[in-house]
Amino acid sequence: MSLSTINKITVLGSGVMGHGIAQVSAMAGYSVVLRDIEQSFLDKAMEKIKWSLSKLVEKQKLSQADADKIFARITPIVDLKQALRGADLLIEAVPEEMSLKKKVYTEVDSFAEVKTLYASNTSTLPITEMAALTSRPDRFIGLHFFNPPQLMPLVEVIPGGKTNNSMVDMAMGFVQKVGKQPVLCKKDVAGFIVNRVFIPLVHEAVFCQERDNVPMTTIDSAVKFRMSFPMGIFELADYTGLDVVHKATVEMHSRDSKVIRPHPKIKQLFDEKSLGQKTGKGFYEYKGDKYERINLTEQEASRYNPIAVLAVAANNAAWLISNGVCSKQDLEKALKLGMGLKKELFATVQDFGASNVVKTLRDLAARHGPFYEPDQYLVNYRG
Repeated sequence: MSLSTINKITVLGSGVMGHGIAQVSAMAGYSVVLRDIEQSFLDKAMEKIKWSLSKLVEKQKLSQADADKIFARITPIVDLKQALRGADLLIEAVPEEMSLKKKVYTEVDSFAEVKTLYASNTSTLPITEMAALTSRPDRFIGLHFFNPPQLMPLVEVIPGGKTNNSMVDMAMGFVQKVGKQPVLCKKDVAGFIVNRVFIPLVHEAVFCQERDNVPMTTIDSAVKFRMSFPMGIFELADYTGLDVVHKATVEMHSRDSKVIRPHPKIKQLFDEKSLGQKTGKGFYEYKGDKYERINLTEQEASRYNPIAVLAVAANNAAWLISNGVCSKQDLEKALKLGMGLKKELFATVQDFGASNVVKTLRDLAARHGPFYEPDQYLVNYRG
């Protein structure tokens, strides 16, 4: 099916990701059905969409008449069979649990029309494995929108093992049509592109804090001001949610234990329900509902060399390139749009010295095992 024949989209799941995807699809002119298991979930989602559109009207990015038309294009429906009727593209955005996804795809497959293409908004679960649960693995693809979909410009496009090329073309075109920037993740690897780099960093930052006995704000200041991150790594984890970080960790590590060196602190915070900004406490403590920034300074950044954090980021990035998952150009684009890096990762590697980064990894590997063994791309990297 070409992009021109996609008119009706059904989004499964009306949480933060689901209603955000529904909104951006409706803004691009698509007719959208938003489906969830309870009417109360849908009512809440539609209220949030209305609020989001009203903000765009306030900022004069939309007229009220256009906002009303966009809102009218979204139909909330509880009945799954009815929700799938006439759908050209299904985008699944239910919680990140494989057992739940299996249940959903079994139901969907019994009702979906032959023409319906399938996409999953998973951030870490294997596309090939989900596609195998359906009758159409050749027409199944990953579309990983970032949170919140209304604001974040990146969408990772991930083909499964049997996804056909026309499906990839459709997905890349669809992402552009909804005003986002696609990056193709050519192989269905654990963590895809952005999470492959981001999630192991959270763990490494905790290991650095233990090894070097420095405050979290010192590491975070160094990550922000010396590595050109939008915020510190502990702060970014709290902002993302430690439930998200923990679930991604478990999933990625179960798929490929070489990807990540888990620190028990992440699971401990998850078990304590200290999930970050959303619960008022994670690595840091927060007061009130408004998003608070941690006080990080260049002065504090000057007291710490974050080369171990950089080395782990660069090593996972190098693995993605040397294994043909993405090009260096696409990797840098994904990190800029998905993680907010203000400077290219490999430009920062050059600032610190590629040979120093490799030496740091070799020293860590000698002390802590093969997770730190430097990738050949990084060993050979000359800028």
